Amino acid sequence: MYIRTTSRKNKDGTSVRYIQLAHNERNPKTGQSQAKILYNFGRDDEVNMAALRGLAQSIGRYLGDDPQTADRDPSPIAPLRLTRSKSLGGAWLLNELWQKLGIGNAMTKRLTERQFQTPMERILFALVANRALAPSSKLAAEEWVEHDVVIPELPKLDVQQAYRAMDVLLESEESIQHDVFHAVADLLQLEVDLLFFDTTSTYFETEDEDDEFRKLGYSKDHRPDLPQVVIGFAVTREGIPIRCWVWPGNTSDMSVVPEVKKDLIGWKLGRVISVVDRGFSSEENLRYLQRSGGHYISGEKLSSGKPTVEAALAHPGRFKTVRDNLEVKDITIGDGEARKRYVLVRNPDEARRDAARREKHLTALKEELARLKELDGEAHTKAHCRLHNHTTYKRYLKMDKRGNLRIDLEAVKGMEHLDGKYLLQTSDDTLSAEDVALGYKQLLKVEAAFRTLKQSLDLRPVYHRKEERIRAHVLLCWLALMLVRIIENQTGKTWREVRDSFGRVQLVEYESHDGKVQQRTELTPEHLGIVSALKLTEPQRIWGISLR
Repeated sequence: MYIRTTSRKNKDGTSVRYIQLAHNERNPKTGQSQAKILYNFGRDDEVNMAALRGLAQSIGRYLGDDPQTADRDPSPIAPLRLTRSKSLGGAWLLNELWQKLGIGNAMTKRLTERQFQTPMERILFALVANRALAPSSKLAAEEWVEHDVVIPELPKLDVQQAYRAMDVLLESEESIQHDVFHAVADLLQLEVDLLFFDTTSTYFETEDEDDEFRKLGYSKDHRPDLPQVVIGFAVTREGIPIRCWVWPGNTSDMSVVPEVKKDLIGWKLGRVISVVDRGFSSEENLRYLQRSGGHYISGEKLSSGKPTVEAALAHPGRFKTVRDNLEVKDITIGDGEARKRYVLVRNPDEARRDAARREKHLTALKEELARLKELDGEAHTKAHCRLHNHTTYKRYLKMDKRGNLRIDLEAVKGMEHLDGKYLLQTSDDTLSAEDVALGYKQLLKVEAAFRTLKQSLDLRPVYHRKEERIRAHVLLCWLALMLVRIIENQTGKTWREVRDSFGRVQLVEYESHDGKVQQRTELTPEHLGIVSALKLTEPQRIWGISLR
C-alpha cells in the first residue's frame, strides 16, 4: 500500500490535488498492474497533515523502523486495540443490489416530494435488510442497526422513525410498487408476458378479530382458529414477485381477481397471460381475465363434474411427449362462442408414484376391512364409522345394501384413469400445448416465494395490530423477497447459503492514540464468485480513517 496524489483542473485553470491510500493489483484481463483506491483522504489543502504524519510515525514505531527512535532505547509500542466488530457482508450485498436495481432511486423519487428531516429511504432499506438477514420486531431492529450490522449511511435507527417510514411507504404504495417494478424489469430484462398469481394467508397469535381486517377465514396455514390476513403475489416466469396485495382475512380467492386484473392493466404491461390455480377458475373470473385483450391459463379440478371437463378427460387421442416426464394432449370442446381449449398433461413418473401410493392404501384398507364384523342391517360400530370417515380411505369405499363397507372398484378404476394427470384451460390459441403446460408448471415458483416469505423472511409473527402497519409490514417483506429471489436466480444458490456466507464478512475497527481505522475482513473465492454473478464490484477494504 502507498499514498498517491491525483490532480483535477478546475474551469478557471487552477488545480486541486487529492490524497488517496492505494495499492496495486494486476488486471485479470490485460495482465497489467493498476492502482486500486482503498481510501480517499480528501483534498490536499483540507487534509490534517499533522495527523497523517502522526499515523505514519505510529505505523513506523509499530514496525520498529521509525528513524526518530532508531538510536533510542526501545520503548513500549502503543498497542492497537480492536474496539468493535459489526456484520458488513449481508447488508452490503443487499444495499448494492438495491441501488443497482434502482430501488433506492425509485424510493427517493417519491419520498423527496415531501420534506423529511430523517433519511427515509435509508430507514426503509434498513427495515428490508433486517427482514432478509435477521427478522425481528421493529424495536429489536433499532438495536440491530446500532450494534450488530453496518447499514451504509445509517449509523442508528429510532423505532419511531421506523414507524413513520412505514407510514410514508404505505402512503406511496401504488406509485412505489410501480416505479420499483419498472426499474427492476428494465434492468433485468424480465419477461412480463406471463404472470402468475396466487394467494396465501398469515395468522396472528390472538383469538380476537378486528372489525375490518384481521378476520377468521380459510387458513392456508391450517390455523382456522386464529384471525388472519390474505396476501397475493403476481410473479414473473423467473420467480420475481413484481407486486403484492393484502386483503382482510375472510376474503375468498374468487373475489380478488377483478382487483388484481385492474391494477395490472393500469401498469400497461402489454400482452399479459395470467396463470392462476384452480381456486380462481370460476367462469366469472376467467371472463374477467380476458378483458382488455388479456388471456389466461387456469388449472381445472379433475373431479369437478363439469360436463366440459368430463368431455376433455374422455377425449380420444394420444399424448405427445414434449419433454422428459411431460406428455400433452391438445383438446377442443364445443364450437363457436362455447368453444373451450384444454390441455391434458401427464407426468409418467408421477403416474407411477400415484399407482404405488394407491396400491399401498388399498393393501392397508383390506386389512382394516378384514377386522370389521359383517353387518346384517345392524347399526354401524365405531370402527365402521371411523373407517368410513377416514381422510384417505373413504375415497375407496362404498356401502352395500346390508351396511357393510366394501372397496369401490369403479372408483378405483376412475382414479387409475387420472394417475399423473392434470387438466388446464387456456383462452390463448397462439400458445402451443407445451407452452401452456410449462407455463402452468412455473406456478410452483409462486409457492416457492410463499415458502421463502414464511420460512426465511419470517413473515410471522406479525407484531402489528393496525391495518396500515400490517400492510406496510407486508410491503417490506415483498421488497426483501424481491431482492432474495433475484440473488437466488443470478447466483444459483439458496438465500440461506448466501446469507450465511456473507454474514462472515465483518467490519472491524482498530484504535490507537493516533486515530481509528475501519477495515473489512478478506473475501473468500466463494464471496467473489457471488459478487461476480451479481455483476457487482467488491466492497472497499478501508471504510474509514479517523486521525487525532
